[in-house]
Amino acid sequence: MIRVLVVEDDPQLVRALKINLQARRYEVQAAGTGADALRLAAARRPDVILLDLGLPDMDGAEVIRNLRGWSRAPILVLSARQTSEEKVRALDAGADDYVTKPFSMDELLARLRAATRRQKAPAASRTNEVSVVTTDEFSIDLVAKRARRGERTVRLTPTEWHLLEILITHPGQLITQSQLLLEVWGPTYGENTNYLRVYMAQLRRKLEADPSHPRYLITEPGMGYRFEP
Repeated sequence: MIRVLVVEDDPQLVRALKINLQARRYEVQAAGTGADALRLAAARRPDVILLDLGLPDMDGAEVIRNLRGWSRAPILVLSARQTSEEKVRALDAGADDYVTKPFSMDELLARLRAATRRQKAPAASRTNEVSVVTTDEFSIDLVAKRARRGERTVRLTPTEWHLLEILITHPGQLITQSQLLLEVWGPTYGENTNYLRVYMAQLRRKLEADPSHPRYLITEPGMGYRFEP
């Protein structure tokens, strides 16, 4: 059973989420504050987290950054904040998706299913029999889902992994923006190229020696991205 942690201080929304998720055989825990969310996440190790940004004790982005210090569980933000700056800030902190309130329960459940599929899908199914990719700067073990720079382990979120896997399993090939958005985020994100910019910037900061002048994760302006081995 998939374990979901709902981090939300609106009791009515928590109740609605619990009813809908439990009816679909998810195991649900709820937290009304950021501190309780971090405590429950450490104790119960949820498979996916639904997180409101407007918590009473701390900003949701701070909760995300704390979680990303040790957890790779997908984080879906649920927020009434609709500006692109807020969305980018949450994604940059380590969130995997952003759902604006009010939302349809069907849409949320579809995004939840997509997030858990990305988390559980075996990397080997699309590695074209290549399990480890090594460059002068970093190495990626696609089966173990482990990234390293020298002796240091690099923590990547599930969405960062998904994006990176697509690129490095097609070395030298241009992968268009629309292909990446469809594969990683789904058909409703076809115009959200800002997501790609945020996540590619995060990957470069984590993997490239000089993120402002990347050697391996290359942008083809107006077209897409490619991994240059």
